[in-house]
Amino acid sequence: MLFPLLSQEAMNILGAALSLVIITLGITSILKIRQIQRLNKTIAYLKKSLDELDEQAKLIVRTDLELNKTQEELDKKINGLYALQRISQDVGKTLDQNDIFQRISQEHIRQIGFQKTLVFTKNQQGKLHIRHQVGFDEEQIQHIENKFTWPGLYDMLKEKSITLSSASPSQEMRQVIQSIAAATNLDSFIIAPLSKKEGLFGFILLAHASGETALTVTEGDEELVAILASQISQALENAELFEAVYSQHQELERKVEERTKELSGALNEIKLVNQRKTDFVSAVSHELRTPLTSIKGYASILLTGKLGIVPEEVKQRLEKINIHSNELTHMVNNLLDIARIESGKIALKLEPLDILSAAAYALDLLSPQIKEKSIQARIDIPQGLSPALGDQSQISRVFINLIGNAIKFVPAEGGSIGISAFESGQVIQVNVADNGIGMSQNDTEHIFDEFYRADNAINQKVKGTGLGLTLVKNIIQAHQGKIWVESKLNQGSAFSFTLPRCKT
Repeated sequence: MLFPLLSQEAMNILGAALSLVIITLGITSILKIRQIQRLNKTIAYLKKSLDELDEQAKLIVRTDLELNKTQEELDKKINGLYALQRISQDVGKTLDQNDIFQRISQEHIRQIGFQKTLVFTKNQQGKLHIRHQVGFDEEQIQHIENKFTWPGLYDMLKEKSITLSSASPSQEMRQVIQSIAAATNLDSFIIAPLSKKEGLFGFILLAHASGETALTVTEGDEELVAILASQISQALENAELFEAVYSQHQELERKVEERTKELSGALNEIKLVNQRKTDFVSAVSHELRTPLTSIKGYASILLTGKLGIVPEEVKQRLEKINIHSNELTHMVNNLLDIARIESGKIALKLEPLDILSAAAYALDLLSPQIKEKSIQARIDIPQGLSPALGDQSQISRVFINLIGNAIKFVPAEGGSIGISAFESGQVIQVNVADNGIGMSQNDTEHIFDEFYRADNAINQKVKGTGLGLTLVKNIIQAHQGKIWVESKLNQGSAFSFTLPRCKT
């Protein structure tokens, strides 16, 4: 009876213990479950974080790849621009069109990132032909030229007239691109137009070697090739313009040379005619002097009455013969002087010449005529004026002729003549001005011509030879000086001449 009782008690204890164990296990299980839940949340968070890190890593990798690609593209563009600058410098050093193409070398093309190039230009028939090539053999060139004569290909290129590449996504351009690829057997290329002011005249094609399909062209490549085409077009246009200008210059030089020869021949003829005229005048003048001297001598003898009493009527006519003989003798002497000066037979005695003294001497010599017409004559020449280099006697003739001419044309009442002089650089300029009747523009242009007389009322009344101012001009020119006149009708005249300043 005792064991069953103990057993029951033990059973109770055991049951209590089991209950406790079960409770403990339950509590432990609950705690474990909660811990597992927390771990699962932690794992889920870690997984999410790892996924985010993975995405970020992938993004970083992609960004790095894109940056590397962008950097490579940028480096390629920079290198290409440097290469374009070198090409531009090379083609800009010549103005020969053939030489421009020859300067586009394989090294230049390689620096831009290509291996081959073709330059097409129009021939006289308007067809494309290859003007320059790099990277092709003769057989390939012949094949390409034959293909590019296909009807329509050039017209298609001309119609588009834009930079095209084998990578162009435009469906509209596919026909042109496929035609170029078929004609050239190239997979990767860019073709750009060459244009001038007159319009399209060719194309330049740059390509990768056949089979290098991995080397695709980019927008940056297209930009570089377009710039290259523009540089070549500009260089060719400059060369063409230079050739045109040079050709015109050569033609102008030829015409100038021909005209110079014609003028030289004409000048020689004029010199010869002028020399013959001078010789003729000189000879005739010499021949006239002898009979004039005889006529004047006989007239003078008859006037003295040594050969008998001369009637008054005869005496008057003899006096006219004497006066006209003097005038003719004066004209002959002027002609001889002009002829001698023109032929250089008169040796000028050049010495320091006081312009003030020369002018005063001429006024003193002509003072009777000046007083007769009540002319106010003044000299406005500074005392310290540098001496001129001239022949005293010849310059006196210049002053006498110019002042005498002024006396002739100023009015009898209120007439004035002014003589002035000043230094101008290495010359002395002298002016003889009056308030006379003046001259027209036509008269001033011809007043120094031989035998020319201005058409005015005074010249119609007073006889003259028209040789005085011609003689003056020749004397001044013989001194290496210049002479000119400024005048207007009814406003007077101003004759001016220059003489070299004496270097003492």
